[in-house]
Amino acid sequence: MKSFRLDVEYDFDFDLYGVVSSSKEHTLAWALNKYFRIRLVKQADLCIDFLNKGRLVISNYLHRAEHGSLRLFRNRSVGTSTLASPFLVPDIKEYDYVIQVSGGLSQIQQELLQTLNAVPLVQYVRSFDPHCLRYKENLLF
Repeated sequence: MKSFRLDVEYDFDFDLYGVVSSSKEHTLAWALNKYFRIRLVKQADLCIDFLNKGRLVISNYLHRAEHGSLRLFRNRSVGTSTLASPFLVPDIKEYDYVIQVSGGLSQIQQELLQTLNAVPLVQYVRSFDPHCLRYKENLLF
């Protein structure tokens, strides 16, 4: 019997930022709302089930505009997890939060980095190329 292999290529058309912050997610979302003049709204937790390995529950916030969206994810799973690496993006597990920017908002990358660095609750920010990450598929919804 002949077997076929399905190769799927996804379009990662978003910018990705890792954020180091010791603050709670709702406090960070409030600060980002204040500095960016946006409205990040708490969404239902994302549940990612891995076959025979466990579940990853990720807290997230969303700001949707007509020209793009901005998402704030907590990088570590909420609560206890049986996974060996309970991170949304294990490649960047040193970062507490992940910000995903898509659409027209991604055109202001330099301004976004400067504003993120100005937020007092943010200790460090770094931009990442999603194509270079091994677990980039975890960021597709």
